[in-house]
Amino acid sequence: MLTAGSISDAAAAKTAGALPRKKTASGTAYHEAGDGEPLVLIHGVGMRLEAWAPQIASLSGGYRVIAVDMPGHGESARLPVGSRLEEFVAWFGRFLDEMEIEATNVAGHSMGALVSGGAAATFGQRIKRVAYLNGVYRRDPEAKAAVLARAAAIPVAGVDKEGPLARWFGDDPDSNAARELTRKWLNLVDPEGYAVAYAAFAGGDETYADGWKDVQGPALFLTGSDDPNSTPLMATQMAALAPKGRVRIVDGHRHMVNLTAPEIVNSLLAEWLSFGEDER
Repeated sequence: MLTAGSISDAAAAKTAGALPRKKTASGTAYHEAGDGEPLVLIHGVGMRLEAWAPQIASLSGGYRVIAVDMPGHGESARLPVGSRLEEFVAWFGRFLDEMEIEATNVAGHSMGALVSGGAAATFGQRIKRVAYLNGVYRRDPEAKAAVLARAAAIPVAGVDKEGPLARWFGDDPDSNAARELTRKWLNLVDPEGYAVAYAAFAGGDETYADGWKDVQGPALFLTGSDDPNSTPLMATQMAALAPKGRVRIVDGHRHMVNLTAPEIVNSLLAEWLSFGEDER
């Protein structure tokens, strides 16, 4: 287990600011910083690329960091209603094409982890390394029923903003700054874009689950010890399947670990980016 402090109030104020964006021809918004080997960051459902601000600031000193707004989030165009995880993975492939990126490292959080895992399973050597932050894997029947019920309720009841906050954060004072940032982003989300992405997230935990054995690049599986949905057991199971898989668990943190424990997450991502292709 690894321990770390949360994002500070000063860092939270800096993170809250909107980052400048460019758009691809098809309408995907992104922010780019730094030079060198590319690293693409994909956020989770209800978030936007600013959720990666601590990682952008830390890693852009040595890498070309590209944080992207997922479809229907931030300033990116939506995908059609009914789009499954496979369509989100295809969207990511089109984004790499439009950016003329032949090979990249990719880190995804939550739904973004599912997209990054799908890309690693199907894009071959185009994905050099994959980092799977707070990502799900083969939910048990109870968890599966709960997430499908939440997805079904969105078109009727709208975006639930308090439920995710209760699941993603503890009641400790150290989580307050990150919780309020996350509340702000949830309040900004496009309801239709959220509904499409959440449905794909709810149904996507097994879509690429059999693919980890074929992912040949270094693979990092990172979550918080107290994440009730993207559990340490899931991370451990996936790491055992990937030929170059490593698992890292941040003690005392939940789902938004890249915001509540930014220093340790930045360090672990830097470690992952230094993995050689022949290392485990």
